[in-house]
Order: sequence, then structure tokens, then C-alpha cells
Amino acid sequence: MPASTEAPTRVGAVSPASAASASADSRLTPGGPGYRRMSFALFLAGVATFALLYSTQALLPLISGEFGVAASEASWTVAAATGGLALFVLPMSALSERFGRRTVMTASLAVAVTVGLLVPFAPSLPALVVLRAVQGAALAGLPASATAYLAEEVRPKALVTAIGLFVAGNSVGGMSGRVITGWVAQEWGWRVAVGVIGAIAVACAVAFRLLLPAPKHFVAGSLRPRVLLGTVRGHLGDPLLRRLYAIGALFMTVFGGVYTVIGYRLTEAPFSLPQGIIGSIFLVYLVGTVSASTAGRLVGRLGRRGALYAAGGTTAAGLLLSLADSLALVLLGLVLITGGFFAGHAVASSAVSKTATHGRAQASALYQSAYYIGSSAGSTVGALAFHAGGWTGTVGVGLLAVLGVVSITVLGTRAARAEQRLATV
Repeated sequence: MPASTEAPTRVGAVSPASAASASADSRLTPGGPGYRRMSFALFLAGVATFALLYSTQALLPLISGEFGVAASEASWTVAAATGGLALFVLPMSALSERFGRRTVMTASLAVAVTVGLLVPFAPSLPALVVLRAVQGAALAGLPASATAYLAEEVRPKALVTAIGLFVAGNSVGGMSGRVITGWVAQEWGWRVAVGVIGAIAVACAVAFRLLLPAPKHFVAGSLRPRVLLGTVRGHLGDPLLRRLYAIGALFMTVFGGVYTVIGYRLTEAPFSLPQGIIGSIFLVYLVGTVSASTAGRLVGRLGRRGALYAAGGTTAAGLLLSLADSLALVLLGLVLITGGFFAGHAVASSAVSKTATHGRAQASALYQSAYYIGSSAGSTVGALAFHAGGWTGTVGVGLLAVLGVVSITVLGTRAARAEQRLATV
């Protein structure tokens, strides 16, 4: 997006002229000054985002019990948060184009952690759902702003690795949030558990703001609706970006469905596990931390589409394994689902940042919107499928989503080959 000539230069922003003259060598690179601080700050932001966003997911059986509702109703405490994020990520990305990535990320975390401290006091399920929707809307400023910040401040060759580290923070946040809430809730109930997550998120938010380096390559954009809509239309008109958005949504449909319902499955026979043990199941998120942070190497070996095929195949294998009534096989299935999902997400989201040559925040926001729409859809449809057909129904929904990922990637492969043939004519 072209910079507004009327926008004043502010702290955290540079003028178009100075941005144009900045050398690419001044961007952050692994081992260089500021890179570790930047990586750790965004890692902590990812931890806070996913810990808050999915803080109720492992607690759904307890929430169902307290309010006397079915899984499909309790799942709205997850779907409302991810839905709020999906709806507000594009407007928040527009604000980040005008006021700066760091400013918007800081404000988003501040509001989200404040709401997080109110969630334990929700008097009813509808009140809890509303608070979670507000929290998700507040968190919308993080994902698109973070990837846009990285695309501007990190050298292109290091971008996949840098985004992978941010996604790894998401996996750690999702894991720690669920493990901590599981054990705390077993002793003191779900309200204390989500309160603890809120306190942890406050600490992450403060550390994030203190550590994140001021941007040096940000150029202020315009908030004019016509400019914003033109940028959005341009991104949606790009076939590659459309495919990447759909892939992100479908991967998250699998993940949202599986992890919304798994707690219900494990509380039932033949497993009948207590809440603390169920929370510990989410330690498999560590696999996602590794797969996301090594996504750059996977792309280097297999190419982007090859990496997506590998991620989809791994996820499908995990879904099939999870059908077994053996706890060991279910755990192995969750390991494969988690590893495949985080690898696919890191590859697709980094490809969006590389493909967009302007309006990167909007390009990333559209991806994040599709991604979290997939999460909301997966949580809701996965719970309904579980109610109708048990775990087999949830797995069926996941396999259909993986089939969609593979089909879209095949279309991308054919399109790329057609372009190569035209180039040689």
C-alpha cells in the first residue's frame, strides 16, 4: 500500500524517502543484533495469544458440567473467541498500517489480558461467551501485525524461520494453557484455572513490550476505506493468495475440531481419564513447536507445495490412528496431527507474507481471518459431529478438510506447471 503523503512521521515509523533509502542489510537476521530480542518478544506474544484464545478448550467438560450444557453449546466459548478474532483481524490490520505494528500489538495484548482477568467471574454461559468474543476481537491485532512486522524487519531469507518461531510461540501457549488449566482445574475448578492463564498472559504482555525492538522499516499507510478495499480486492484477486487462505482455514478446521472434542472423548470409556491427565495430553503441542520452527528447512528440501503435501499426509495419518481404542495410538495420532498442522500453518502463512508485495498487513489479516474462521467452524462442526457420530464423526470432518488441502495444493501445482510451459513458449 502506498504511504500517505499527509501522514506525519512518528515514533516507530519512518518516512517513505528514508524507508526507500534503508539498506536491506539493516534488516534483522539470525545472529545479528536485535534478532534474539525480537524473536523472544514475538515468541512471548504468541504464547499469550494462544494461551488466552484457547484457555477454555481443555476445560469444556467442566464448563458443561457447571452450566448443564452439551459439548456443542460449551464449544461456543472457544468458537466465540476465534470468531471474534476472525471478524476483527482485518480492521486491526488496517490500524497497524496507519499507527504501526508495535503500537497495535501492544494495545491488543493490553485489552485481551484485561478481559482475561474478568473471564473467571462470568456468571453464566452467555456472559462467558460474550467475554470470550471480546477477548478474541482484542487479540486480532496480534497475528496480522506480527507477520507484517517480521516481513518488514527481517531479511527475506530468514522470514520463514522467523515466522516459524512466532508460530512456535503459539504452540507453546496453546500447550501450556491447556496443561496448566487441566491440573489447576482438577484441584480448584475451571474459574481459578482461567484466572491463572490471565495472570501468565499479563507477564508475557509486559515482557513483550519491553523486549520488542522499535521498527525501522515501517511506512505509515492510509486509513481511507477506498484504499483499504482496493488492497483487499487485489489480494483476493490473486489466485495463489486465495489458495493459501483456503489451506490455512482447512488446516485449522482439523485442529479446532480435534482439540475441542478430545477432552470429551478421553473422559469417556474406555479411557475415563481425570482432568489433570487430560490437560497433560496437550504436551504434544511441543511437537508443533518443533515442526513450526523447522518449517523453513522442510520448504528448502521439498519446496512449498511438497511441504504442504507432507503436512497434509501427516495430519491424515494422525486422524486415522486416533480412531483406535488404545491410548498409546490416540496419543501418537495427536502427535502426527499436531506436527502436520503446525508445519502446514507455518508454510502457508510465511508464503502469504512472501507473496504480498504491498499491504502485507491486509494480506496476513485475510489469512488470519480465514484461519480463525476455520477454527470456529472446526470447533462447532467437530462438536456437532461428535454428538451425532462420536469420535468417528469428528475424524470424518477432519479427513474431509485434509482432502481439501491436498486438492488445493494439486491445483497450485498444475497452475505452476502451466505458467512454466507458457514461459518456455
